[in-house]
Amino acid sequence: MNFTRIDTLEGMDVDGGPGARLRVVRERGEAFRREFATTGTPGSIVTRDLVTLPYPTRFGLFRASRAIAPFLSITNRMLVIRWHEGDRERILLFEPSDHEYGRYTPYFEDLSGRTPDVIERRMVKVHGTVPGHLERLGIAPEDVDYLMFDHLHTQDLRRWIGATPYFPNAKVIVQRDELAALTELHPLQKPWYQPDTYRDLPPEVFLPIDGSVVLGPGVAVIKTPGHVFGNQSLVVNTSTGIWVSSENVIAAEALTPEHSKLPGLASWTHRWQQEVVLNANTVETTADQYNSIILEKTLADRSQADPRFVQFFPSSELTGAWTNPGTKPTFSHRQIVH
Repeated sequence: MNFTRIDTLEGMDVDGGPGARLRVVRERGEAFRREFATTGTPGSIVTRDLVTLPYPTRFGLFRASRAIAPFLSITNRMLVIRWHEGDRERILLFEPSDHEYGRYTPYFEDLSGRTPDVIERRMVKVHGTVPGHLERLGIAPEDVDYLMFDHLHTQDLRRWIGATPYFPNAKVIVQRDELAALTELHPLQKPWYQPDTYRDLPPEVFLPIDGSVVLGPGVAVIKTPGHVFGNQSLVVNTSTGIWVSSENVIAAEALTPEHSKLPGLASWTHRWQQEVVLNANTVETTADQYNSIILEKTLADRSQADPRFVQFFPSSELTGAWTNPGTKPTFSHRQIVH
């Protein structure tokens, strides 16, 4: 694989604690932002909605929200990214979640069991499937080169890369330390993974990486630990500038909460001198997650639609719903167009 290691983002785990690391993250992020803009742009990027589902407000907006609704809604979306490597086109699917199998994740299976069917039907909306979207885009499964997720929470990959793989030629780009963690999960991790589903997957379908790499012109994956130890974020250079995508936060305004109209966000972050609002369903290493979000914020350009917000595209984006008062986002990206 012709991936290029991003040396600028290596060695940021300096002495002096998380505050010292935060300073280095800002400095290195600015440097890489200038470098990355020179790598070119991919051929195209399209966004496709998969599923809207409930998610606890106390997780998605950490401690900041004053909404009365115990749940908010998030919409999981897939990005289809194409670029050329010599004479060959490469295709990357970012967040191609199999939401039918994802519902068996322990946390969501338990939540579903405690939720009346009539309420669940109102709160869960399926927009499409990965195979259906690809068929409409004219992409054959055998033409997909890479699958990538910001992290493997909820993911069951057996239909995609199992014994009879839907994507026969695809490799899963994953941080090596997250893949290793699946062999012996910590109790804090167990509600969010499906480790048994990985036991029979052939090892060769995974493409483990260590740290941050450029995949192709204007396409990179950077290591952003915190939400999980092996978290990673997609960075793309587009016709509107640089975008970053992950699930470290669930709304663009979580990176500039001073402009948020969501109840509590602006006042909470001002009171506690917090620059961002984390998506914190797991608190594996909270300070590292905070620093990773600052790296993402440093890399992303300002939105052309509303420059108060940055071009951070949550892989699961906060979505307003009448069932969840106080959780309608101030601003939504909904898609990346390139």
